[in-house]
Amino acid sequence: MWWIYALLAALFAALTAIFAKVGIKGMSADLATAIRTVVILTLAWGIVLYKGEWKDWQQLSRQNMTFLVLSGIATGLSWIFYFKALSLGKVSQVAPVDKLSVALAIVLSIIFLGETPDWKTLTGAALIIVGTFILIL
Repeated sequence: MWWIYALLAALFAALTAIFAKVGIKGMSADLATAIRTVVILTLAWGIVLYKGEWKDWQQLSRQNMTFLVLSGIATGLSWIFYFKALSLGKVSQVAPVDKLSVALAIVLSIIFLGETPDWKTLTGAALIIVGTFILIL
């Protein structure tokens, strides 16, 4: 089932790029990111409150909080740079280059998490890296 959610994530990421490119026209990329963040914050907390999962916050460890905060900072910086790139470039160039994150995540998962990807995963990562450099040049 994981792959269904991953495909849905990819679909909505693609829609994000299209909607964002139209939405940021004539405005600050930083303001656009802030507006988007408020929408995401509202949606995420709405889901947590609806499902009653807010009660689980007491079970969070210091490690959970530290890495969730670091993840939040990384996400915020990613969005800021992504919207700035979208304000300056074409979606057809920015979105694929942004997906270099997939290959970087694979490399970082090997280094920091000790994961051992198979040859298909490594080949896919290599193709993403090559494709990214082709788009940039």
